[in-house]
Formats: sequence, C-alpha cells, structure tokens
Amino acid sequence: MELRALHYFVTVAEELHFGRAAERLGIVQPAVSQQVARLERELGVRLLDRSPRTVRLTDAGRRVLGAAREALRAADQVRVVAETPVPMVRIGTAPGLASRLERGIETLQALAPDFTPVLVELPIAERLKALRDGEIDLTLARGMRSAAGLRVLQSWSEPLRAVLSARHPLAGRESVTLRELAGFVLRLPTREVDPPLHDAVTAAFRDAGVRPRLGRPADTTQNLLVEIGSAPDTLAVLPTDEITESKRLRSIPLDPPVAVTGVVLGRDDGTFAECAAPVVKAFA
Repeated sequence: MELRALHYFVTVAEELHFGRAAERLGIVQPAVSQQVARLERELGVRLLDRSPRTVRLTDAGRRVLGAAREALRAADQVRVVAETPVPMVRIGTAPGLASRLERGIETLQALAPDFTPVLVELPIAERLKALRDGEIDLTLARGMRSAAGLRVLQSWSEPLRAVLSARHPLAGRESVTLRELAGFVLRLPTREVDPPLHDAVTAAFRDAGVRPRLGRPADTTQNLLVEIGSAPDTLAVLPTDEITESKRLRSIPLDPPVAVTGVVLGRDDGTFAECAAPVVKAFA
C-alpha cells in the first residue's frame, strides 16, 4: 500500500470531487481515479460511491479515512525527524579536563541519545569570549566565581596536589603542607594563560600565611610536568585531573586539604537555563 494512494484518497474524500482533488494535487484526474481504484482493490472494499454528479464516502470509506489521515500524519512525522539535524552542543575545554568531559558526555548521552558534543579547545580568555559571542554553547573551568554576561554554576570540587620530581626531597612524604612547599621553587601558569588556576594556587599559599618562591612561568601543564620531572628542586600545585601518571613524578596530597571549584559556564539566557541542572550534575 503506497502513501501516495492514501494521500489521493484523503484529498478526494475532503473535496468529494475527483476534478477538484486533481487540481488541488496538481495532477490529472485519471491519475487520481487510478490510485483510488488501486487502493480499493488492495483493501477489498469500496471506499467511494461515484455517480456523474456526486461522490460520497461509503461506510468503509469513512472508517478508512480516519486511519489514512493517521498514517499520513505519522509519515510526515518520520520525515520531520529524518530532516532534523542531530543536536550538537559546542563545549569549550582545555587540557586536563578530558576525563571529566568523558564522564559528563557519557551521562548526557544516556539522558539524550542524540546529544552530540563538539569539543573546542581554547585558552580560558578565548573560551569566555567565544561563549559570549555564541561560538560555543557552554564551557568548563576551574576556580571562577563570576564572569561578566555569563552564568557561572558550581559543578564539582577538585583537590589540589603537590606534583614534584621522584628525586625531590619531599618525594617520599605521604602528605605535605604549603609551608613546606614554600621552601622550594613553585612553577605556575601565568595569570594570562590560566587566571582561575593561578589565582586559586596563589590564594591557597596566601591563606596559609606563606609566600612561595616562584620559578619560570609554565606555558602548558603537559610541558610543566615534563620539566618538573627533570628538576628535583621545583614543584607545582595542580588539580587532580591535570596530573598524569609518570615514573619520574610524585603526586602528594596537601595537608590540610585544599580544593579548587569546578564550574560550568553558559550564556545568561533561557536556552542555558533550561539545560543547566542536568549539565551541572553530569560534570560533577
């Protein structure tokens, strides 16, 4: 049974006239008559009573009309779904967030199987600009409390750990204090590269009442970890997710513990508000 035949039958039933139905469909009248007759043969019932002056629905025709309309509506819905683009969400990210992104995306896809992430890696300042300009839909960041024109929602709390060479004097410790770390050279990303992390680490030392000896600024976390592995007198303080395993490095908890807050940022509009709760929970 073809949808075309159902469509022609419904049109004739609404017009109760083969000529007007053909005109409405934009085809010749014999084609309409042939399709309706074929449908009647397939169903084994007469759908229309025809006379030179009138066309009327039979009892079977009235029953079939409702089902035919439902079938056509269902077919239209299939077309709409097929033609609708898969929803893509552009997520701003940075190195060190990969494992959290994987967990969060997996959670979101369980809730919405059509959810398709597009990851855009940018420095934090450029990520925020891209978010404001509508070039990405949301972003993850650490240590931020507010951002002009954006909605900032706390999602997770991540412990900071001391990262140092396996040959560092403190490498064998179970935990270290910030006061102990202050006696060695601290490597940090510049504030221009990663303001939230830079501020979170410097604030932790300030709250502990000590001032660390700052070494050469780091450009990327990956390069920083390689360099620390080769320099037993330097160290870094990094979020847990930023730290990769290496025989050349040791990662040691701080005592007392210090954590940095992770946040999800979106434009302060209705679109982000509608999905904010599940997104924040997914990346927690």
